[in-house]
Amino acid sequence: MSSAWNASHVTPDGAVWLASAGTYPRSTLALWEERPDAPVVLPCGSVFDVVSAPAMFGRRMLDRLWDDGPGSGPVAEFRGRMLLFAAPGTAQRLPALLEWEEWGKHGGDTGETGRTGGVPPLLCHGTGDAVTVPAPADDASPSRSGARWLVAPDTRQPWLPGPEVLLWAAVRAARSAVRISIFPPADQGAKVYDVSRRR
Repeated sequence: MSSAWNASHVTPDGAVWLASAGTYPRSTLALWEERPDAPVVLPCGSVFDVVSAPAMFGRRMLDRLWDDGPGSGPVAEFRGRMLLFAAPGTAQRLPALLEWEEWGKHGGDTGETGRTGGVPPLLCHGTGDAVTVPAPADDASPSRSGARWLVAPDTRQPWLPGPEVLLWAAVRAARSAVRISIFPPADQGAKVYDVSRRR
């Protein structure tokens, strides 16, 4: 696991960026000033989209982004799922890219667990959706809401990955989770012959 993304503190500029997604940014900032440990629900689609993955698979994606790729935008954890903040429009485009890659057709659905060997569902939240955003408080453990930052926003304009970058990370995370063999699976009903005794 990469240590490059263990930054859990939302800076004041990061809080301003998050609050700008809401209808009343000043109210959100006032709430956080009074209660810095309060998570809020913010709309997606204008400032950011969110791609949600089961926690284990999301961590694999995050490792790929930091170890082999460009890094990530803000990332939160909420109730067993990883929330990867992405560029607006990602939620509309990523499902088509995943379908083109035949996402989920080979590994089976693993549900919320994200078990090794399967390809879990990725949920895309964009225009018309909202997500629970963890509190800006500098606390590495999940709050009572079950939300916490893994990569907290720290600027007023954080870099956000687009659909192609997240597709790349998802495909590589899926490949790293699958044991690859050059031999096809054995046919359980086939007869086995000892060809070494052939004359």
